[in-house]
Amino acid sequence: MRIAQVAPLLESVPPQAYGGTERVVHTLTEELVAIGHEVTLFASGDSVTTAELRACCPRSLRLDPSCKDTLAAHQIELAWVARERERFDVVHFHVDYLHYALSRSLGLPHLTTLHGRLDLPELSALYDEFSDMPVVSISDDQRRPLPQANWLATVHHGLSIGREHYREQPDDYLAFVGRFSPEKRADRAIEIAAQLGLPLKVAAKVDTADQAYFERDIAPLLEQPHVTFLGELDERGKLALRAGARAFLMPIDWPEPFGLVAIEAMACGTPVLAFRCGAMPEVIDEGVTGALIDDMAEAAPATERIMKLPRERIRATFERRFSPRRMAEDYLRAYERIVASHANCRAA
Repeated sequence: MRIAQVAPLLESVPPQAYGGTERVVHTLTEELVAIGHEVTLFASGDSVTTAELRACCPRSLRLDPSCKDTLAAHQIELAWVARERERFDVVHFHVDYLHYALSRSLGLPHLTTLHGRLDLPELSALYDEFSDMPVVSISDDQRRPLPQANWLATVHHGLSIGREHYREQPDDYLAFVGRFSPEKRADRAIEIAAQLGLPLKVAAKVDTADQAYFERDIAPLLEQPHVTFLGELDERGKLALRAGARAFLMPIDWPEPFGLVAIEAMACGTPVLAFRCGAMPEVIDEGVTGALIDDMAEAAPATERIMKLPRERIRATFERRFSPRRMAEDYLRAYERIVASHANCRAA
């Protein structure tokens, strides 16, 4: 099959630091090539892939200090996809809803994976208008705010994380990885570690929108003696951090669409403690790969329990549920449905 993957341009594929969507796009692209499909990746010029790369800008926009308008580069990307559309059996978009009007007018055989939260108030009217756009959710829970959307499938993420990142014997600390934002609740992670009397190692980024929150609510907490703040690590550094942890803390306070950091921890054999929000019940197997809790009173006892879970079983569950091959096969079934539907429309 001839497949176009259309990635966001803010980060490279794969990302050099933070960038969950781009990691998933990279994993899917490489697996589709390995299976034998002809894949073209539309992405930034600093991306690395075995597919054919169509570099829509010289480098990832977040790392380009000269970039003032990120929308302009994405419009160029969509124009290139439109110009080359006859080359592809199906176009797989990962750029949210930017292309909807274009895809409708051109009659593209396409689908869109929605990688973010969908409970924003403006989206309901958008999907009332574009109810014909075939979309893929990354969890069943993600769909709840938009029942009117044209849901084609739910495809849980997969990642290519080798067993060299697995640790049977961890070190004596807990880990938190992500963003310093109100919904990620690093403050809860710091409190849980304090209750257990364990060190907490933190690797996180601060978005511009969260700078004031970070300085007011989080920065003072990082001064506590049991907390080590490591800054924003690269992927290898984050995996090493998770692998050495006795447990990974994910005390979120928002409808998490998937939770890529959770399966990254599982790949290392590290159990996950998460609040029962969003997709977490779909991702975490209670008592196997971690625990789900509803309030802070449960946090410390549950963390103590999961630190005793067999780490080999956690890794094995990751390999079974979140492999690149499983993800690619799920998407291929969705592609086949799109191609068949497009052929039927043309015949009619």
